[in-house]
Amino acid sequence: MPHDVRAELEEGGLFEAYEERPFYQRNDYLAWIGRAAKLETRRRRIEQMLDELTQGGVYMGMDHPPSRQD
Repeated sequence: MPHDVRAELEEGGLFEAYEERPFYQRNDYLAWIGRAAKLETRRRRIEQMLDELTQGGVYMGMDHPPSRQD
């Protein structure tokens, strides 16, 4: 995991929420962030991941009921 992504997860108190997601989701998030060609795009993707982990019930902009925090 890139250090900046880990730091963002830890600072936001979201590392546990990230770890609770299925492996394929964690892998998808990191690969998607890693493929960003521009720093602005990378930043936007990190923010989306953090927002989705905060909300729960969302994965890559799609509904994901198993991750809801009811």
